[in-house]
Amino acid sequence: MLHMQLTVLSCLLVLASCKIQKQTPTNSWRDMLFGSKWLTPAPRWRESKFLPIFALVPIGPGSCSAPSGEQGNCIPSKDCVLRNGIPAGPCGGGYGVCCIFLQTCGGIIRENSTYFVNPNHPDVYDGTGSCQVTVQKLHPDICQLRLDLDMFSIAPPEAANHLCNQDQLLISGGSPTPTICGSSTGDHMYIDAGLGQSNPIVLSVITSGSFPRLWRIRVTQIHCGSISRADQGCLQYYTAISGRVRSFNYNTVGGRQLSNQDYSICIRNERNFCGIQYNACPDLENNRSRSFTLTGNSNNPVATMVGGGGGMPPNMNGCISDWLLIGCIRSADRIPPLPGCEDRVCGGTFSAEAGMLAKTVQSSVRPFRLYFHTDGVEAPNDIDNRGFCLDYVQQPCTNGF
Repeated sequence: MLHMQLTVLSCLLVLASCKIQKQTPTNSWRDMLFGSKWLTPAPRWRESKFLPIFALVPIGPGSCSAPSGEQGNCIPSKDCVLRNGIPAGPCGGGYGVCCIFLQTCGGIIRENSTYFVNPNHPDVYDGTGSCQVTVQKLHPDICQLRLDLDMFSIAPPEAANHLCNQDQLLISGGSPTPTICGSSTGDHMYIDAGLGQSNPIVLSVITSGSFPRLWRIRVTQIHCGSISRADQGCLQYYTAISGRVRSFNYNTVGGRQLSNQDYSICIRNERNFCGIQYNACPDLENNRSRSFTLTGNSNNPVATMVGGGGGMPPNMNGCISDWLLIGCIRSADRIPPLPGCEDRVCGGTFSAEAGMLAKTVQSSVRPFRLYFHTDGVEAPNDIDNRGFCLDYVQQPCTNGF
């Protein structure tokens, strides 16, 4: 009799458990995290019961930062090793590693956000020759490369005409880019990558003579439809309401303006902003500001020169060799403003008017773009020019623009 009672009780317990499994739970932790999608037929539920947890911590194409400062890709550890990356600490909540990709002389860049570094990096390099890497597109729909000069210090230009005779950074296979040398840490370039996937871009650092060189250039590939893509023809592209633009190798103490430069600097026009103002950057190292010295003997005070020259005073000695072009600039403090405006500005003082007084200038020409030109001759008229550094602030449409 007891045996029969136990058998009946066991059957009741089995039926109860089956009934409980068929009920739809409410207000459970699964509902709060995943909604009702976790309630699927039993075989399918068993196959995917762990996937939602990993979906909360994506380790796919996300970016990450290594303790040493490099930007990497957050991917599974085994993938990082298979792709010849360098694991640099956990990311993605511990489910991936921050994988850093480096290439040096003779390497081929096949990963996004790869660094082109000097031999012996992070130590300095004093060798000579040509160190180059080849950038292969990840996809045919890659339109641009962005080069971030996280570290860049190679031999400076020679003193007389500021030519890059000893060391050079050369870029071939993409849009024309100026040859640069010296120190440009923190600067960047956008390179037009062309159409298709069969046209690689080559980055080369040419070195000669002795110098403690150091470079680390991050190469980012940009899809044609990306919001990060720079406007056509822009070597540099800034995307903030305010910021700072400067020429390559700019430094108020020992920098030399590079010769043979021709490129555009673009500033994205933000919504509801119709104008822009520029000021020469503060110079804290010199008694007299050298943050805008394009022409003349910069060891002495040099006035602003405007226009293309060849006309009546004061423009008869205008900007005919080196200049910065900004569309229709006027002095911001003129009330009422002058009827005319200027495009070219040079000399040793930043202003929209000829003279020795530095001023804030403004422009309402859009898109916001600066064009920088230098020829191949400095001496004997141009001495110790540093280049330029300007702070910009976009102006709301309500400010009279």
